[in-house]
Amino acid sequence: MSARPCSVLVLCTGNSARSILGEAILARTGAGRIVAHSAGSKPRGEPHPAALRLLARKGIDPAQFRSKSWNEFTAPGAPPIDLAITVCGNAAGESCPVFMGAPLKAHWGLPDPAEVQGSDAEVDAAFEQTWRWLDLCVQALLALPFETMERAELSAALARIGQLEGAA
Repeated sequence: MSARPCSVLVLCTGNSARSILGEAILARTGAGRIVAHSAGSKPRGEPHPAALRLLARKGIDPAQFRSKSWNEFTAPGAPPIDLAITVCGNAAGESCPVFMGAPLKAHWGLPDPAEVQGSDAEVDAAFEQTWRWLDLCVQALLALPFETMERAELSAALARIGQLEGAA
């Protein structure tokens, strides 16, 4: 990695739930070490209402989050991406676009809380569980000296993080 903060792009198909939460957790807990972004291959157009409710409960301004295409990160002038993390099975199986600088890739597959049907309380509980799993993965990443790790060593560590409970 370089002397600047690590730029992490969290990817999911719709960029409305898991990737938005991953971006928020990385931005909050990795401040100074990580610059976080999220995007999707087929963005839904807006974050899931339960994701926005959860962000607000966590004291994070939900207005700063939007559902966007991963193509924004391949365009001229796009921020450099050091690490691309897929958080859903769909995005992991898709052909990722080519990002300048050939970022490291990792997969932290999580169940989609947006698929949960039921009351707001039941949906909110699924989003809370996804937050806990993502937070566990992010804490494991932040425990690493990733700024000084060799690429192969970091890749192996990211794969181990992807095997933590909740991630598959």
